[in-house]
Amino acid sequence: MSMRIRTSALTALAVAALAAGTVLTAPAAGAAPKAAPPTFLSASQLPPHPTSAWTAGPVTEGFPDGLGQCVDTEGVSSYDYRYREFRTDLDTSAVQLTVVADTAALAKALAKHYDDLIRTCADRIEKAYPDVEAEGRDYGSLPVEEGARVRGLHTESSGGASDISLLSVGRDGRTVTVVSWGQLGDFGDAPVGAFKKTTTTAVNKLY
Repeated sequence: MSMRIRTSALTALAVAALAAGTVLTAPAAGAAPKAAPPTFLSASQLPPHPTSAWTAGPVTEGFPDGLGQCVDTEGVSSYDYRYREFRTDLDTSAVQLTVVADTAALAKALAKHYDDLIRTCADRIEKAYPDVEAEGRDYGSLPVEEGARVRGLHTESSGGASDISLLSVGRDGRTVTVVSWGQLGDFGDAPVGAFKKTTTTAVNKLY
């Protein structure tokens, strides 16, 4: 399944995501004062590409379309989203999202919500696209700050297009970060060890 198909899947999967986790909203009053914004990964901290260097885009306000395949803003749209996209000269891309919740408890629930969406993503893709086979894998948790978890997702269309993604959710206090890496290929092409290192760096680097 190509990146174009991933992006076009955003609308269909956004509806399905409501059933995957608890709707989370920020309190109307008593919110904590805003702290300094979290820091993002740099290009050199992404899993090394064998033939092409990573390029980092600017840190941007809003929610990235690149996460729409598995993660969206349904039920949590009241939060402030910031993201950075990364590219290589070949068909490999990555994105990091950060979300600052009003309390650590809300951030904990938000991290679980996002992880649940990623965990159930393969099933939702197959329901939305009968000509696509999808498989998810759990690569375990990481002992960084309040914790992180890494998962993998492989999709293959009836036409033979094969894509592999690695996704992680981590938390430091009130801040949640989601990191996604993807390219053409299957599970054998996924740099799981390097991506775990990237995820650990992403969470440690937030503050």
